[in-house]
Amino acid sequence: MLMKRLRECRFDPQQDLLVSVGDLIDRGPDSLGCLALLRESWMTAVRGNHEQMALDARASSQSTLWLMNGGDWFTRLTAEHAAQAEALFILCQRLPWILEVRCRHSTHVIAHADYPASTYQWQKKVDLHQVLWSRERLINKRGGISGADHFWFGHTPLRRRMDFANVHYIDTGAVFGGQLTLARIQ
Repeated sequence: MLMKRLRECRFDPQQDLLVSVGDLIDRGPDSLGCLALLRESWMTAVRGNHEQMALDARASSQSTLWLMNGGDWFTRLTAEHAAQAEALFILCQRLPWILEVRCRHSTHVIAHADYPASTYQWQKKVDLHQVLWSRERLINKRGGISGADHFWFGHTPLRRRMDFANVHYIDTGAVFGGQLTLARIQ
């Protein structure tokens, strides 16, 4: 599905960068293949709550929460594929919680669920649990966020992309039969 959409958008891996809002795993039939995209020079992502659940499970051997939320794919892997996944989880540990992308005349901030403040500042301490899990801004349709031009989030599957003020929610539930939403920021 992703590769088809990238072709439709004329994505050029030699000059374009794909930035994911997270949840590369647990949300479709090929979590391992999606994780492997992190090895591509044209792909980056922010940490999603599903990557965090996997990392927490791997670090503590307490996997119930992850397994209940889609992580059971890992238990069905062959030994070879499980080893590949373990290597890719190391890449997940390096995923940023928040990513700032500066384009020609605008600054874009990408996080999984929310930026839990009304004013953005690079490397400002914020509640990282809220960055991965919060739906409060979306539910309450709180206003925009100052400090950058655009804020991009996923986490909550919606029927269609939702934009208000300078905040954009682009998880349109592809895993549940919705469309895969891509947004060109430059």
